Amino acid sequence: MKKVINTEKAPKALGPYSQAILSGNTLYISGQVPINSETGKIVEGGITEQTEQVMKNIAAILEEAGFSFSEVVKSTCLLSDMKNFAAMNEVYGKYYSENPPARAAFAVKELPLSVMVEIETIAVK
Repeated sequence: MKKVINTEKAPKALGPYSQAILSGNTLYISGQVPINSETGKIVEGGITEQTEQVMKNIAAILEEAGFSFSEVVKSTCLLSDMKNFAAMNEVYGKYYSENPPARAAFAVKELPLSVMVEIETIAVK
């Protein structure tokens, strides 16, 4: 079973993909970038503000699918520059204060819309 998850509380997909897919008891959330769904624009500020918006977008999708951060088992964090890792990690850590998920974090050459961070997420019930 494959169910498309979509919410107006997170930004629309930037291409031919879904915000998230629920397959059985596993939720696969596409990489989220720091777009505010109300304005449709990238949030102003630096890595801290961008990471906060990404996590809010993930929260909205988790909620729409009936999940929470406690059910996240894996995250992949993509950064435009590893110099931003500590600041990203500080914001990210607020959402996973207990039993954090497995995670990979690395820098890439470029991210969509020239943002500083993108995070994809997998959650399991």
